[in-house]
Amino acid sequence: MALDKAMNVLIVDDYKTMLRIIRNLLKQLGFDNVDEASDGATALQRLREKDYGLVISDWNMEPMTGLQLLKEVRSDTKLAQIPFVMVTAESKTENVIAAKEAGVTNYIVKPFNAETLKLKLTAVFGPF
Repeated sequence: MALDKAMNVLIVDDYKTMLRIIRNLLKQLGFDNVDEASDGATALQRLREKDYGLVISDWNMEPMTGLQLLKEVRSDTKLAQIPFVMVTAESKTENVIAAKEAGVTNYIVKPFNAETLKLKLTAVFGPF
């Protein structure tokens, strides 16, 4: 899948500071079309209303976790192919396995920087 920096990106996190950090990192990498959602339910609604080329979601959110959001996305035929990157402070093996089993495209452990994000996105889309 080729990388289009003009694609719409949805970032999902219930922590406003983290949304701002991820938005700034994406901007450093050349992504300008970034939308935000502060919970999984809002994210799902946005995903059904607009075409996105990438979802970057936090794991730990209420009332719908990032893992639940991922499962919803993967079970929806219109959304199932969207690359989904999970961001979490948890590096527990069982969490990584659960995310992989649910169909996560890639996984980033906080804290991370633009270079780490670029490496993870390169693994998804190829070099850019």
